[in-house]
Amino acid sequence: MKLHTLKPAAGSKKAPKRVGRGTGSGLGRNSGKGEKGQNSRTGGGVRPGFEGGQMPLYRRLPKRGFTNIFAKEITAINVDRLNVFENGTEVTPELLIQNGIIGKINDGVKILGNGELTKSLTIKAHKFSKTAAEKIEAAGGKAEVI
Repeated sequence: MKLHTLKPAAGSKKAPKRVGRGTGSGLGRNSGKGEKGQNSRTGGGVRPGFEGGQMPLYRRLPKRGFTNIFAKEITAINVDRLNVFENGTEVTPELLIQNGIIGKINDGVKILGNGELTKSLTIKAHKFSKTAAEKIEAAGGKAEVI
C-alpha cells in the first residue's frame, strides 16, 4: 500500500461540521454564530446586494441600452470549415451538427466567406454572405437558401 494508491485519496473526504452538539465539540452553545443579532437568528441575514440601507450598487449605476427580444441568434461558420466534406456532398445544418462543426442551429445558420473552399459542395443554409456565395460558386458548388 502506498499513499498515492489509497482510495478515496487521503484527505479528500472531510467530515462535515456538526454544530450545536455541546460545548466540548468547539461548536456548541451558539453554533459558531456569535451572540445575538440578525445573523444569529433562524432565517436571519440580509438579501444579496443589501448594503445596510445605503443605496445598493446595482441601483447607483446608470442603466444603458436595451435587449431586443426579437433578435435572431444566428450560428455563423466560415467556408474554410467545410473542407472536411468530400466532393459532391450535400451539406445541411443537420450534417454540420453531426460532424461537430456547429453545436446547435438556433435561429439559422449563416455561411461566411473567410478562408478558402477547395471542394465542390452543395451547401444548404439559411443565409450566405456575398463573398461566401462567390467562393462556393468558384469552387464548383451551389449555395442554396433554405
